[in-house]
Amino acid sequence: MDLDAFTELLTPRGQEALARAGELAGADPVAAATALRRTYDAALTSAALTQAGLRERAKAKFGRDATVMYFTPHGLEQSTRAEVAEHRAHRLMRMIEPPVAPAVADACCGIGGDLLALARAGCAVTAVDTDPLTAAVAAANVRALGVADLVTVRVGDAAEIRPEEYDVLFADPARRTGRGRTFDPMAYSPPWPVVLDLISRARLACVKVAPGLPYEFIPEGAQAEWVSYKGEVKEATIWTGQGGGRRATLLPGGHALTAPGSEATAAPVGPAGRYVYEPDGAAVRAHLVAEVAELVGGRLLDPLIAYITADDPVDTPWATRYEIEDILPFSLKKLRALLRERQIGNVTIKKRGSAVDIERLRADLRLKGDNSAVVILTRILDKPSVLLCKPLSPA
Repeated sequence: MDLDAFTELLTPRGQEALARAGELAGADPVAAATALRRTYDAALTSAALTQAGLRERAKAKFGRDATVMYFTPHGLEQSTRAEVAEHRAHRLMRMIEPPVAPAVADACCGIGGDLLALARAGCAVTAVDTDPLTAAVAAANVRALGVADLVTVRVGDAAEIRPEEYDVLFADPARRTGRGRTFDPMAYSPPWPVVLDLISRARLACVKVAPGLPYEFIPEGAQAEWVSYKGEVKEATIWTGQGGGRRATLLPGGHALTAPGSEATAAPVGPAGRYVYEPDGAAVRAHLVAEVAELVGGRLLDPLIAYITADDPVDTPWATRYEIEDILPFSLKKLRALLRERQIGNVTIKKRGSAVDIERLRADLRLKGDNSAVVILTRILDKPSVLLCKPLSPA
């Protein structure tokens, strides 16, 4: 879909085609295209069907809003889940004192997921994107969701933004190149040095980055926040202007763990207890495993592996708890024999610190039986080990 095709999609005739494409969602693609081509030309048919398909996919991120929003494939892939964007927008508003409608510069707005949340939270947003199609999609979303009076969208280069003229700088650098997704901040668009320059001139900055951002890229004095949604780490955010440290946030629920500085606290190490706790990925990324261990009164099985063991069951949103039934040195033969003896035919396999291929192991186990178990592959004091557990509900 190019800019001309998208522009036509916004006309009354284009809206008719899009509505018809929405009615055909889920139908055979050839049959749907044939039906639309009876009324509309090939370009409009393609644009309408593409948009209808993207709206269906977007429901997982944007809920009901997706039915009236517009997307590009890359824009949808890189956009922030609505709940995460809302969390960030409301956290930003709590940082503004006295409470006002802050002027926010969105330096690389994409299709507008974050700017919509910022506007709904009460921010006045000036948004730019280098790609004309992407900027047009963001502007259409602003109109579709009724926040046009709070948002200005234009085509522009993030490097040309003057963050000192705004209350807040927000940036979500593109993390894709011509070869696909990139994990190198120097290959972001704009690249990391440009982002750092923008941050250095902002009163308050909020920058969305990949969860795997190396710690050495975090600016001195900034806080890095890792956000997990329903147990999956979605992204990290760099906050400046409000003090440093590390933070992990769980959504939904808004639970937060924080620690000062960039150095992790060393957790105690000890023998296996009755339970093993798997910390949420946000706590692991934020180097807050020791803090989770303290919450459950536990210790690490291995000083370099983020599995916590404890003697008592403690409820916490920060970890999933399993009851340990057996611990044995890793051996395919011994593990297979134990599972057969227990008539375990269904296993959930987890691993940390293990090079074993999970799917190959599953096939090699040749499971039979009606019982279920959790198999954890890990190291205990640097020795490859297996924990056979019975699953409990999330702690």
